[in-house]
Amino acid sequence: MSNAQIPTLLANLFTESRIVFWNDADQEFSAELVSLVPDGVSLIMLDDEPKLQLKQKLEIQDLSGKYLLYSPQAEPLPEDDWLLNIRLYSRIFRADAVSVQLDELGLLNLAMREHLKRRAKFLRNKDRLEKLKRLTAAQDDETTMDRKMLAVITRADQPEPFTILYRMMSAMIVDGRVQMEAQPKVLDEIIALELEVPFWAMVYEQFGYQSQTPSLRDLVYHLLVTDFALARQGSFPSALQSFVLQEGNRLPQITVFCDRWRRDLAHFASYDAISEAVADGLKVGGHLNALDHLNLLEVQTFSDVEKRLLVGLRDVIQGGDAAALVHVQAIAAKRRDGHWANTVLASQNPVIKAFGACYDAIEAAAKFSSLAAQYAHGFSYPTVEAMFQAYQKELFRFDQCYRHFMLANDVVELNGWLFLQSLKEWIGERYSWYMAQLSSTWGSFIAGDAHENTLLQNWTIPDVRSQQHFFQNYVQPIVDAGARNRAYVLISDALRFEVAQELYERSVSTNRFKASLDGVLGVLPSYTTLGMAALLPHKRLDYRSTANAEVFVDGKPSASLEQRSAILEDHDGIAIKADALVAMGKEAGREFVKPYKVVYLYHDQIDATGDKQSTESETFSACEKAINEIEGVIRYIINTLGGSIVLITADHGFLYQEEKLDEADKSALTEKPDGTLKAKKRYLIGQDLGESPKAWAGNTAVTAGTTDSLDFWVPKGANRFHFTGGARFVHGGAMLQEIVVPVLTVRATEHEKSKIRPVEITLLGSVRKVVTNRQKFEFIQTEAITDKVLPRTVLVSLRDTDGDKLISNEASLTFDSNSNLMDERKKTVMLTILAGSYDKNKDYALVIRDALTKAEVDRVDFRIDLAFSNDF
Repeated sequence: MSNAQIPTLLANLFTESRIVFWNDADQEFSAELVSLVPDGVSLIMLDDEPKLQLKQKLEIQDLSGKYLLYSPQAEPLPEDDWLLNIRLYSRIFRADAVSVQLDELGLLNLAMREHLKRRAKFLRNKDRLEKLKRLTAAQDDETTMDRKMLAVITRADQPEPFTILYRMMSAMIVDGRVQMEAQPKVLDEIIALELEVPFWAMVYEQFGYQSQTPSLRDLVYHLLVTDFALARQGSFPSALQSFVLQEGNRLPQITVFCDRWRRDLAHFASYDAISEAVADGLKVGGHLNALDHLNLLEVQTFSDVEKRLLVGLRDVIQGGDAAALVHVQAIAAKRRDGHWANTVLASQNPVIKAFGACYDAIEAAAKFSSLAAQYAHGFSYPTVEAMFQAYQKELFRFDQCYRHFMLANDVVELNGWLFLQSLKEWIGERYSWYMAQLSSTWGSFIAGDAHENTLLQNWTIPDVRSQQHFFQNYVQPIVDAGARNRAYVLISDALRFEVAQELYERSVSTNRFKASLDGVLGVLPSYTTLGMAALLPHKRLDYRSTANAEVFVDGKPSASLEQRSAILEDHDGIAIKADALVAMGKEAGREFVKPYKVVYLYHDQIDATGDKQSTESETFSACEKAINEIEGVIRYIINTLGGSIVLITADHGFLYQEEKLDEADKSALTEKPDGTLKAKKRYLIGQDLGESPKAWAGNTAVTAGTTDSLDFWVPKGANRFHFTGGARFVHGGAMLQEIVVPVLTVRATEHEKSKIRPVEITLLGSVRKVVTNRQKFEFIQTEAITDKVLPRTVLVSLRDTDGDKLISNEASLTFDSNSNLMDERKKTVMLTILAGSYDKNKDYALVIRDALTKAEVDRVDFRIDLAFSNDF
């Protein structure tokens, strides 16, 4: 500080106080002292004045004068300061650089002067000093100040060891690549500013890591391998043992550090990259092959662990042990709550997305295998209605699980992983078995000799509505219920029952919606022209003897959107594409539907994709898109247009198999019969077709109620006619997947009984004391998941009740069981407590928070007494 600045600074202090103390320990300004005193201020040399007389003068004799009390000595300790009471209400002036910094930082501990001198290189930079000022507190000591300086250098949000280290780890990644051998620039800066010793001292204090030549590379090797060792059960690879840190009281810190690093949205990407680099460097994957995958259930350290677990689960499924399948699904659910298959992170990391898809595939395969085990001897039903209802209640899940597996496997293969290939083949073989068994049993009701009155002779099923009566059974009652009711009908081409069932499950998870799902008997042949016509209001359906076998509705053509709209005009209705209505927005959309009582919306995602040979392999992906799009349309109708009820249905379903079809799956018709008007893989329609031993023959007067009817042939079972074109996606035949047409009814309601709520959970056990650093907690889902009781993911942690400070790792648990067995609704979590001092007579809290809303679900008081375990 220059002499020219001092008078001004002193004058400013005297505007705040009439007494100012100045201790000039280095006597830098003693020679020019007199010239530095502001006008109107009396200078008193403290060392020359008796302290008692000075006190009397300042506090009794002269209460208005301004005095500068100067001493060429350091400030006395409080217990030695005769003028302490005056000093406390006066102002202090310091002119040396360190004193100015001490003052600027607001530090009251004068012993910090020497420490600040040692940190002169750091403090010399004004930007660093300004950032440090925002972090400092009056009572900071040397260790605390050094950590705050490290926080400034590393750009950490808080001067907390873990946060500083997370920033350091991120610095190891340059241009998207982990630089394990190179020293990060931030560490070079720490060394240059002479903070290397306190940095490594902090690391040792936290984790017990020390080395003659410490490095970040060596540190992360030790931290991750130790985290692996602490979480695994059973044996541990001897080749990795040298990297396991041994200081027992610091080991919990490592578990919590790694867990938080993985879960931190700001830093998890650096964890993923560095853990992969460490795994590659130590060849972790090779060491895991010798370990039992069940001993790795608690390990989250390396993605190679996830791969080992998935291979183990795959082998369990293919091993055919039905009793083990329940455990497979439980393990898959547990790993989804971990890091490498985390649904929240999947959108930001393709590897995590692929792992999540792996578990989706594993879970779908396990469910499929469990179903197959139930029907190991095939299907047997006394009546056609019993089998039709069985498909709606359970058998559809074969198709749904198969779709879920194939859809998930596509994501896995897109990532370049082929380890599910054998399971894909395994599922494919069993799906072919299912189709053969279903075809055989259902075929006996279609046209088999075992039943006198077959479906082809009388296309009706007791207690099952028919598709051609859709308008009168579902739409007309809505219109008749009152003038304010408007019927919205969304027809999604090829939306088969199992896809609609998934849409139903999603619909009931929305708080304002309630839903019901029916299955109606579709028309035959199950193709678009006839199915779409059957869904329109009509008194009769007719075929005209044209080359394209057009269907007329009450004498009007019905193929195009405009033609369907003309038919609906007679019922105060209109037809429009679903995306066109949604694109109108709120005001234009409401104005558009205002004149109508019936609005038919047409949606085409599945059929548009599957019915082309070039895109049929994307059929299952199209099903997922269709569900999402239809959900959006439903929300638009109810939330934006103010609709109260939406009907979702389809013209027909479909068959799809990923596997290449064998010749046995094809009905070899070398020539089309005379009179054929239209020929596809799953049907022929025409006039006077006659009979064929290779097909089931029928007439649309029976199967669709047409007056001017046509004959048709459909392949037996799930076969395809041997014509050119795509063969995996087909429809038109009489299989249940094609003719069980869904009718999903979604309603908006505020009724209390329809309220949706998350499932309730509770902590098991009566003991409320933690006695080890790693403590297991068991929870139970108090009820099964239903349409109105939804799954819930919670975050579980131990916290200090003072300030709600986290004192353990935070674990995720998902409760989504629909089982009525209590044992199947239990879940456990292991929490690791941070090293530290805990008052055994104080209450701490086990806190359960909703993962989505972060709202507190429950809080249970616990005592922590680690004295016994720490002794050992």
